[in-house]
Amino acid sequence: MKKASKFEKVAARCWNLLNEGKPFTPIFVISTMLLYHFSDLLNIAQLERLFISFVLVLPLLAIYYVYDYPLFLRNYLWIPYVVFLIVWKFADLSLIFLALGLYFFFTVFFWGTLYYHLRIGITWWNFTRFWKLVLKNSDSTSGNAQEQLPKFLLILSLWQYLYESDFQHIHYDRLIVFYCFIFLFSLILHKNLFDWKPKVIESYTNNVPAPAKAINDKVIVIVIDGMRKDRFEQAHAPFLKQLRKNGTDFTQMETVYPARTVVCFTSMFTGTYPFEHGIKSNMVWKLGIKVESIFDSLRKVGKTGRLLGIAHLVDSMGDDVETVTAVMHNDVADRNIIERAKRIMKEQDPDLLVVQLIATDQTGHSRGVLYDEYIQKIEEADALIKEYVEWLEEQGKLKNATLIICADHGQADGIGGHGHLDEGERYVPFFMYGPAIEKDKRIDEKHSIVSLAPTIAYLLGAPYPSHSRGPVLIEAVRKEVSDE
Repeated sequence: MKKASKFEKVAARCWNLLNEGKPFTPIFVISTMLLYHFSDLLNIAQLERLFISFVLVLPLLAIYYVYDYPLFLRNYLWIPYVVFLIVWKFADLSLIFLALGLYFFFTVFFWGTLYYHLRIGITWWNFTRFWKLVLKNSDSTSGNAQEQLPKFLLILSLWQYLYESDFQHIHYDRLIVFYCFIFLFSLILHKNLFDWKPKVIESYTNNVPAPAKAINDKVIVIVIDGMRKDRFEQAHAPFLKQLRKNGTDFTQMETVYPARTVVCFTSMFTGTYPFEHGIKSNMVWKLGIKVESIFDSLRKVGKTGRLLGIAHLVDSMGDDVETVTAVMHNDVADRNIIERAKRIMKEQDPDLLVVQLIATDQTGHSRGVLYDEYIQKIEEADALIKEYVEWLEEQGKLKNATLIICADHGQADGIGGHGHLDEGERYVPFFMYGPAIEKDKRIDEKHSIVSLAPTIAYLLGAPYPSHSRGPVLIEAVRKEVSDE
């Protein structure tokens, strides 16, 4: 299986400029206005007017970059637009229809059909379903129509109004009041209604002392990217459910906010939150993390760890990632990843191996999570993990190892959205299995995926990562083993 090329890594970062909601809004607005005024671009005077009017809308762009109006808060985004229509009594219908056409062309046809067909082999007819998914989508990406529409319609309308106005006769005081209203409106809403972020663990890992010696020779973590908890329960996944029964199941394992893949993986393997490790979306402006990871901890005691995953993860975890190309048919993606995982274990024999399976997540994004295709990918993952675990047993790699199966985040309705912690995103499957792990045990207390890194460190006899906040999942470790 191919590694992700340098071109693919750069392309993935460029795609995130359009995929993540925060950078998409200004990029889309600017592109739409340039296209709408294409014939004026060679006229110096008109170009100057376009630039000056753009400068005048920058405060609004800044407010909407800071405040992204997650989930039900996005319904309030229509209020500033309605206020604009009432106060300024201005609507350029040609610009509005152009913006709507461009937006749905980008999301439904370019992204939902062409992009997914070229990257993972989705049918050319995917647009017949994808438009419905975009309208229902609630995540933090550009495909969140209910968030993006009121934002770009207001910004474009105000920009066009200013462009057409005499700059000397613009009511700047009214404009300032309008910006102050939107800022205070956003601040008050987010402060008082945005209350569903997971609670941050205030102290660093201290529920058990760092171990003097290792409990396990190996830890193997298999992350089924984007596996929604309730859909996993509905799937026919006999092997995974048998592992869970013979191990310890954490039924209330909570992901982090925002629930984006690079954010979640970084939190899982540093033991802390975005405000501390520095990765706040899939769009990573500055490569690398600000804290130690579990891979750094292992190096301190002469042990090795590898993370087998897609190119996005290099942005935070760097050289600890063994990349796989994400440009392949989705029906063979997980098969190829499992074959690569076998080769890594055989050739490198790491003490920690993390494997990211991507087909379930990609199916949710391209076809939706409430359809049979999504369940099918979970069931295929079950069969592939069974094959891999049996291979590990044949190779003698599981004699003193812990196996951890989990998801980084769930997925919401719509285009398999995740980010704002809508229903289906927040709690993820998470269970542990092995000779050092309690059998047939169920933990119903709430835990966080930031506990993964310190738990791995505890099992492998390494110090906790420097800023690890998650408690070690000591409830899963057999008492006679932990007391040795």
